[in-house]
Amino acid sequence: MANTPQAKKRIIRNANRAAINGARVSRIRSFIKKVEAACEAGDKEAAAAALKAAQPEMARGVARGVLHKNTVARKMSRLTKRVATL
Repeated sequence: MANTPQAKKRIIRNANRAAINGARVSRIRSFIKKVEAACEAGDKEAAAAALKAAQPEMARGVARGVLHKNTVARKMSRLTKRVATL
């Protein structure tokens, strides 16, 4: 490890950013799990509402740089397809 003041600052900053980004990804996963749980239960209204809430969260993850845009596009597409088939 470099022993410069700037390197020490970067280590602290990187740890803080990792915690924030981890919380963001966890929050997005929770929204996705709500959609999947509603689909498993066969509740179309709840699944549609959960999907409507999850989509902006997933898009925000892309905007903040914690998820790749193609990953989110694929997940949104698959979730939308699952809700539509209920």
